[in-house]
This record gives sequence, C-alpha cells and structure tokens, in this order.
Amino acid sequence: MSAKAIWEQTGKEFLYKHICTSAAVQNRFRYARVTMETDWDRLVQDHPWLLTERLVVKPDQLIKRRGKLGLVGVGLNLQGVRDWLKPRLMRETTIGKAKGMLKNFLIEPFVAHKQDEEFYVCIYAAREGDWVLFHHEGGVDVGDVDSKAQKLLVAVDEKLTESMVMQQLLSHAPQSRKEVLANFIVGLFNLYEDLFFTYLEINPLVVTQDGVYVLDMAAKIDVTADFICKAKWGDVDFPPPFGREAYPEEAYIADLDAKSGASLKLTILNPRGRIWTMVAGGGASVVYSDTICDLGGVDELANYGEYSGAPSEQQTYDYAKTILSLMTREKHPEGKVLIIGGSIANFTNVAATFKGIVRAIKDYQVPLKEHEVSIFVRRGGPNYQEGLRVMGEVGKTTGIPIHVFGTETHMTAIVGMALGHRPIPNQPPADAHTANFLLNSNSSPATPASSRTASFSEPKAAADVTPAKKLKPGVPPAKATTLVSKSTKALVWGMQTRAVQGMLDFDYVCSRDAPSVAAMVYPFTGDHKQKFYWGHKEVLLPVYKNMADAVKKHPEVDVLISFASLRSAYDSAMETMQYPQIHTIAIIAEGIPEALTRRLIKKADEKGVTIIGPATVGGIKPGCFKIGNTGGMLDNILASKLYRPGSVAYVSRSGGMSNELNNIISRTTDGVYEGVAIGGDRYPGSTFMDHVVRYQDTPDVKMIVVLGEIGGTEEYKIGQGAAEGRITKPVVCWCIGTCATMFSSEVQFGHAGACANQASETASAKNQALREAGVFVPKSFDELGDVIRSVYDDLVASGVIVPAKEVPPPTVPMDYSWARELGLIRKPASFMTSICDERGQELIYAGMPITEVFKEEMGLGGVLGLLWFQRRLPRYACQFIEMCLMVTADHGPAVSGAHNTIVCARAGKDLVSSLTSGLLTIGDRFGGALDAAAKQFSGAFDSGLLPMEFVNKMKKDGKLIMGIGHRVKSINNPDMRVQILKDFVKQNFPANQLLDYALEVEKITTSKKPNLILNVDGFIGVAFVDLLRTCGGFTRDEADEFVEIGALNGIFVLGRSMGFIGHYLDQKRLKQGLYRHPWDDISYVLPEHMTM
Repeated sequence: MSAKAIWEQTGKEFLYKHICTSAAVQNRFRYARVTMETDWDRLVQDHPWLLTERLVVKPDQLIKRRGKLGLVGVGLNLQGVRDWLKPRLMRETTIGKAKGMLKNFLIEPFVAHKQDEEFYVCIYAAREGDWVLFHHEGGVDVGDVDSKAQKLLVAVDEKLTESMVMQQLLSHAPQSRKEVLANFIVGLFNLYEDLFFTYLEINPLVVTQDGVYVLDMAAKIDVTADFICKAKWGDVDFPPPFGREAYPEEAYIADLDAKSGASLKLTILNPRGRIWTMVAGGGASVVYSDTICDLGGVDELANYGEYSGAPSEQQTYDYAKTILSLMTREKHPEGKVLIIGGSIANFTNVAATFKGIVRAIKDYQVPLKEHEVSIFVRRGGPNYQEGLRVMGEVGKTTGIPIHVFGTETHMTAIVGMALGHRPIPNQPPADAHTANFLLNSNSSPATPASSRTASFSEPKAAADVTPAKKLKPGVPPAKATTLVSKSTKALVWGMQTRAVQGMLDFDYVCSRDAPSVAAMVYPFTGDHKQKFYWGHKEVLLPVYKNMADAVKKHPEVDVLISFASLRSAYDSAMETMQYPQIHTIAIIAEGIPEALTRRLIKKADEKGVTIIGPATVGGIKPGCFKIGNTGGMLDNILASKLYRPGSVAYVSRSGGMSNELNNIISRTTDGVYEGVAIGGDRYPGSTFMDHVVRYQDTPDVKMIVVLGEIGGTEEYKIGQGAAEGRITKPVVCWCIGTCATMFSSEVQFGHAGACANQASETASAKNQALREAGVFVPKSFDELGDVIRSVYDDLVASGVIVPAKEVPPPTVPMDYSWARELGLIRKPASFMTSICDERGQELIYAGMPITEVFKEEMGLGGVLGLLWFQRRLPRYACQFIEMCLMVTADHGPAVSGAHNTIVCARAGKDLVSSLTSGLLTIGDRFGGALDAAAKQFSGAFDSGLLPMEFVNKMKKDGKLIMGIGHRVKSINNPDMRVQILKDFVKQNFPANQLLDYALEVEKITTSKKPNLILNVDGFIGVAFVDLLRTCGGFTRDEADEFVEIGALNGIFVLGRSMGFIGHYLDQKRLKQGLYRHPWDDISYVLPEHMTM
C-alpha cells in the first residue's frame, strides 16, 4: 500500500515543523495526547497551558465528522475535559458500520472565533496533478465540498503561486483575509509536496487578526517515500482504521515486509473467525476474499493478507507460523479452514515457499488437529508440482486434512470446497509436469522453423511496426498501437540473468530468428559480456556500465525493461526517455513514490513513450516477445499456448492474475494475442483504456478481457468507450474487490491503488456501470471463464474467429540447475563436506544451528570441536582448546614465523601475504612438533616401551624426541605456559596416562641437560592424545586418525596466526620501513679463489 492515513497529531506536527509561510501560524505544538495509561500529573507538567486555557478534546482515530457525531468537547477546563472523557474513553462506540473502542484523544487550546473566520482547505493527488479545494465557509456544516468548493488543479511539476490562489480559489473569501490565506495555502501546498502527502484536509482553518489556526486536520502520506523523507518524518506510527484493533502480529509482519524485498501483508479482520487465508499475490488475495464473501463467509473471514515477490523459505515460515498461531488460539464449534491459495506464479519457486509453510504446519500440527483445521491448497507456477506433493505428504504424515490442487482446478474453486458449497474431488486431474519440456525431439541446434501457420492473428513482419509520422513542432508524438513485434529488440536494466534467460527461451520456442534482448545495462560493473543459452548453444550478450553506450551501440533497440530498484527506477527511466529510439519502458519495481511516478507519466506523454508499470511483472505477446518473468516458466508458456498468438487480448493490474488469465483464456478460447499487467500502483504508467484502445485498433484482436480492481475510475472509461461506439469489439470485464463494501472498516488491499476513496471507486459500482454500458460482466470471478468461453463461442459461430490447427511447438532444453532441483538428473558432486552447511536459512556447524551454538555458549573451543572433530566436546575439553590457543598465540618477534611476518609487512605486503609468509615457516623445527610429539610418545607408550627404553631407542636411531627441549627455558627456569596447562589437565581430565609417560621421559632427559624439558608443543601434543582417547567422544581408531591427519598442528597454526597478525598490525602502526639485514650480522664466507 502507498497512501496511509496518519494521526491528526502527527499531521499537525509535520505542519508546525516544516511549513514555510509568512502567515502567523498559532498554537504551534500545543496539543496533548490522552490514553487510558495517561498520568494526568505528568501531562500537566509537560503541558502547563492545560491549567490556564479553555480546551477542546476530541478522539484522534481517523474518525470523520466528529463534530456531527458529538465527539468534540469544546470550551472546557481541565476538569471538564476529564469529566467529558469518563463516559467515552475506552468505551465501545459504533460509527457507521464500524464498532470500536475510543482510546486515543487529543487536547488542544480552544480558539474563540466567529463563524465567518472558518474556512475549508483540502489538497489531494490525482493522476494529472494535485487538486486544491477551498471554500469560504468551513466547519462542521461545510456539507458537500466537492460541489461547493472552488477548485484548482496544479499540474505535475507546476508551481502554485499566490496569484493563482487569489484568482481561482479566493473569489468569495473576505478581502481582509485574502493575502494571509493565499500565503498560507501556497506554504501548505509546498509542505504537501515536500513531505509527499497524498491527502491533506483542514476543516476548519480559522483566520483571525492574530493569525492562522489549524483546528481539525486529516492527512495521508505516501509511505513509499520513506527513503526520501525519513529525516523529516522520523519514525511514523500509523493508526489502524477505526473499528479494527492494531494487533502485534500485524506489526510483526509489517516489520518483516520492511526488511524484505518480497511483499508480506496481514490485516486481522476477526480473530474469532473460522475462515483464514494465506494467499500468494496482491490480486489473488483480493479475489479469494471476494469469493469468500460472495459465498456468505464475510462474518467468519478472519484475515486479509498476501505474500508475494519470491519470499524466502524462512520468511514464508515466519508468515505462516503467525497465521497458524492466530487461528489456533480459540476453538470454533464448526472447526476452522485455512485456504492456501494463489494464482499461477511468474517467478516464485512454489516448492521453496511451500517448504516454509510445511515447517510451520509441522510445528503447529497438535493445535491444528485440536482446533479441527482443514487446509485447502491451490497453486501454480515454477516447481508447483513438487510443492503440492510436499504439501500432500505433510497432510498424510500429520493426520491434518490437506486437500491440494494445481492449475487444472479453477483458482477459487477451493473456496467453495472449503465452505461446503461444492464437493471435494477424490483424485483431481493432474496437468503435465514441469519436466515435460526437458528434451528436444529435434537434435538440430539451429533455430527451429516456425511451428504454426499464419492462420491465427499473427501480423506479417512488414506490418509489425507502424512507421513514424512527422510531427508538427510542439505537438507530442502519438504512442504506438503496436508496442512489440517479432523483431523487437530490448535493453534490460539490471543484472537479472534469470529473467533474461527466460526471455531467450521464450524467443527460441516462438521461433524468433534472434534473441529479443540486445544488451544489458548494469552501472555497478565495467563493460563485459554475459553468457546465456540460445536453445542448445551458448551466446554472449554485452553488458554496459551506462545507458548512453548501450543505446548508441544498439540503434535497433526500442524497448527498455527496467529491473532497477525502487530508489533508482525513476532516475533510470527519466534518463532513458532522453533517447528518441525508445518507445516502450517496462518498470518492474514496486514502491516508487506516487509523485515520482506522475512525473514519469508526464514525461512519457511528452515523448510519446508507453510505460508499463511500475509494480508490474510486465506483459507478453505470444509468438513475439515477453517482458522479463511474465508468463512464468516454459511449462506454463507451453500449457497456456503462449508460444503462438490467439485471438484474445487482455489487460490486468495484477502480474500474478495476468498469468491466471493466460491459463483461463487458453482453456476457454484459442489463446492470448497479447496481455499486459499495467501494475498495482494508484497511477500506472499506462491505463486500462490505453491498452483497450490499442486492442480495438489491432485487427487480429477479436475480443478483449479486462480484469479491473477496486480503486480509481479508469474502468468507467471502458464503459463510456463501449457506449459511445469507440470500443466495438466484445469486452469481458470483472473488477475485483467487491468484498470491500461488506467490511465494517476500511481495508487496504495488497496493491497500492486497491482502495476506494469514494463510492464510485468501489468494485461493485464499476461492475454495475460496465454491465449497463453493454460490457460482458460475470456475476463473480468464479464465472469469468464461463463468460469468456460464451463470448468466444459466439465469435466462432459467427465466423469472426476461425480456429487454427494446433502444431506442436519446438522444445527448449532445461537448465541444469533447475533440472537438478526438480530431481530429474543426478551427477557426482565435485566436493564433499560433513562439517558445515550454509544453504538453509541458518548456518549449521556439524549439525548444530548457529543460534544454538550461541545459546549454549559453546565458545571458540566448542566451535572448533564441531568443525574439526564433528563432536560436541565436554566443557573442559573446549576450555583446554581455548587455553592452547592462548598460550600458543605468540612467542615474540625473534622466532622465525614472526620474523618472516615482520619482514614481509615492512616490505609493504598485505595482511594475507605477510601472514602466509610466517605460516610457511611452521614445521618440525618450529611449531610443528605437536603432531610429531603425539605420534612418537603415543607410539612408544602403546608398544609398551618404558620411558628409559624409549629415550635409549631414539638415541640409538639418531632421532630427536619431538616436543623435548627449549632454547631458553629449562628445569630451573620452567615455562609457565606448560605449568598452566599442566595444572588444568591434572584437575579436569578424567585420565592422563600419556602425559604422565611424557613427564617420566622429561625426568630422564633433564637429568642429562636442564633445557631438555617437555616444551609447550610436546605438552599440547601428548595432552591432546589423552583428551581424544578419554573424553568419551571418540573410538581409539578415530582418536589416532585425527593425530595422523595433522589436527594437532592445526592448534598451533590457529593460535600463532593471532600473534602473526598482531606483529603485522604492529609494524604498520609503527610505520616501519623496508627491512634490510645489517652487514655486521652476516658472515661472508666466499671460496678462497674468489677472493684473490
């Protein structure tokens, strides 16, 4: 949703902070908020004027006509305010159809004034600009301001001036007040624009000799402008409509939505209701709500919501568990139903999102059965068969009745099943599997010949594009009737490789001669080539850093498909319109502020450019061209016969519902000729009528289908066009959102534009008007397919449409990654790992989720145990590992590893190079004795050699005993590191036989020479063998294997890396220069003959 109502207090705070006007605005920031929790003593301390002035008190909860309803207390003192609030605060009140609690009140100073000092001002957004309304008589009796008020349209990018206000709005205002009013209204309009308001009403606006007083105010702001206005808005708290509580679960989902690139919406209508929905898609969610209400379920409908835009498994899980938690709190005598529905997805991996839902169902299986919940599922789209299979399996394993259906079932049929209005089929017919297009029967890598005759309405190539006409100076160019053809070339803005590959696969299956994508534009990399598949062959598409280069090098391009983010889509589209060759722009991004969209529309009208979007999946022209992800994967392209043209053209707001229309039209007619999803925003770049007129003027289009929506009045133009004879082809139209009039409080549906601001914008009113104008309007969405079939059959019977013979299309090889995901192929992996898995929603160490690692406070030693030994080690073992890392961290700059690191750092090398230089010195002579010591001592101990026998054997063999000896430390100057570790091992290890053996060896060696002590390497080596053998986590063979493969040396490498990094940073911090070894520390010994 885009335009959202704000508290009156918030609106006034914005005005007082940011309005720029010479008019004296009075009572700035003089308001106090009262709720049930208000501390009146503290309130008076914060607002001392409450004790000295007469006051006004009123609820601040988006309630209209409060004065008429007796909900304003006027001219009271503070005690009077408290007395007035007693019978009202936290009391249930009915206003219209809405019943709710009055819980938030606003107290302001009373302003004494005369009736003729009250005025009415309102500013609201429209497609063509912003309307400013003014009436010289404001207040509670203002009446029908639409008919009374003076009106002024400020066009997009036009500035409002005081002279315009004086001349067009203030003709009936008192002469003495005109200058102040004009200045204030201009300042108010500038504030409205700067803070991205979409609606701002002040009634009454009081103007006295003292200045201007804003008494009552109602406002909406465009929440999508948050990235622009955050500094001025701050954190805005949005109130729920009166009659509906603000639930913490709604706030939780709103927070998830804000943090996600997907769309997640939830509105709780009746928490005790028995009918709950979890619907994918903004348009589909409205259709399901309509159908539930049509079938008598309005009083039991518990929620409205939608998830779309390819949410991750975790996001879907969080959304699903919220729904399941809500619906399993109170039992219903008839049990409950959960409708998991959706249209046919364009790009969302249905199986992946269903995994999240399945996880949630498993978590809630007990309460779901206790509350007698039945689940009905209908979905289509990429990998939907696997998703439905998994959903069916969880029903069998949990015992929860789950009924699953795919694209063979009408989208809303499951609603009738869930509510008992139609039988549940035992074995629904299954459509072809996603994998059916895997293999190509034609082994030739060449582009296949055209797969069908021209008897469908496919125009000849020469007639595809209307030649440009020369225009008179100053006259805007006309927009093209034909937007795309079989020769259309496009640029794609953004690194959307999956969408581009989908376009190329569509091109190939449509028998195009060459790919429809000429190049890509991506500002975040340099110019390069990107690899794609054209059938079996690999091809390279150029990627440019800037638009200018792409347009210059590809003069044949006339379409831009923009996947730019909501923050950059406006700028990139405005830049594109500088190039005359571009005549169509598709803007995919959702969440572009409405004010920016209107500027795009104005510029496009001036340039003769057609904009599809924003907030759209795009459009498709079967056999010719598709925009981005439109139409979904190839299995849906083939199932809906989108590889060749039919006779029916459609236009829809919703992207998901456009794919559903592809399905419906392909099942009831000879197929789609062209389809466009104009987008769900309030001001789409092109309108329903723009495309209906194009279809009317396209000879090969024989009938038109329109899927309208609640909000706006564009659909009336279709009825008007039909009534006036401009539209003569049969039009089938249905406006979704009929349920809105049945709800007691306002509901903002998934699309930003799906909200009726007046009776004429309701879906019911538009459907009735279209029906009266001669348009074919079904009784409900359920009957849409039947009406389309009926109209089509009449056209066939009358000879307007002659169905052509079907010819099988060419097939396209499936991508390896997708085939593998579907389980169609297998291949041996190049790597194997058993310690870590990063693929899911949470990192896993040896089977343990990262959250559990921190929850259990395992520390670094515990993590090392998981990653190195695949075990959860005892606490003492983890502590010992950490102690080993601490004592081996460093041993000064003189040792070879540290010396090398320092020399490398002073040579100007980077951290990784310097660290590596030091690590390369580790071996048997420096630091690498842990493994060797462990092997030697354990080998001697295991073979039964006495300590003396072991020492004598090593001497006889001429070998050093690894882990024995130190250059500095001795029996008389012990190494405290060894002492610390020894004390810990003796106190905590269950047994330490090998350590005791090594200490006996030390007694023998130190009796010969004091520095032949068990050094830190040797100690850690033998102690670690004791740890592996006695901690209970390893078999003897496993313990020996870890010693053999070098795990113990890893302790020294990991620990000493900390010290090496410290030396590197120290040298950089001290700014040490290049190291050169001094001559006097080098003994130059050359051969004698060389010195003569």
